[in-house]
Amino acid sequence: MLNFVLCDDNFNMLNKLSKMFESIFISNNIDATIAYSSTNPKQILDFVQSNKTDVIILDIQLKSEINGLELAEKIRAINKSCYLIFTTGHMEYTLIAYKLKTFDYLPKPITAERLEETVLRLLNDINGLPKKYLKIDNKNTLIDESEIQYIKRDAMKLVFHTSEKDYEIYSSFNKIQSNLPENFIRCHKSYIVNINNIINVEPVSNTIFFNNNSQCYIGPKYKNDLMEVFNSYGFSK
Repeated sequence: MLNFVLCDDNFNMLNKLSKMFESIFISNNIDATIAYSSTNPKQILDFVQSNKTDVIILDIQLKSEINGLELAEKIRAINKSCYLIFTTGHMEYTLIAYKLKTFDYLPKPITAERLEETVLRLLNDINGLPKKYLKIDNKNTLIDESEIQYIKRDAMKLVFHTSEKDYEIYSSFNKIQSNLPENFIRCHKSYIVNINNIINVEPVSNTIFFNNNSQCYIGPKYKNDLMEVFNSYGFSK
């Protein structure tokens, strides 16, 4: 899921933008949410510091101690990979914001059509980065690969398990395995594990542990090869 964060000094504008985004997410089957919104730059920084943030919408002319450009510089020091989109009634600021790796500028007043165009371009850009996000179906469902703990085969379905929720699709390991990053390893006839999210391995019980008490299992057929991989990642027998 993509987490959007909104910052504008006008509370009514925040509410309007949130509703516009949510409508676009629903009408285009986009797996995204407004994770946080605020008129307070400090609260935005605190949220970005402690939470997964993928896209930030910033008003350039904030009525605060810092403006949107200064806030963006502080955000970039925390999160170098999130998408920045500025809203402004003064397009002359856009050249100044260029150095902040800005994805787009939304001139005020913002129309639903212009906002939807930006969101869809954003998705196309994300889909061009398969090592960061996985597109798992034809409904624009995107999962940050770093959030996936394991993928489980359940009859005709595949379940992408993250610490927050499960995503289910009708597919098979044969169809997806060649498109997965190299840190996704087959560990069982019914499991593919994300090596990067393992916190412990118990070879006696053939169990792999993740945070939030999640776990999956090691199959006999895959154990020897897996233990070599695990040892290289620092998991001892």
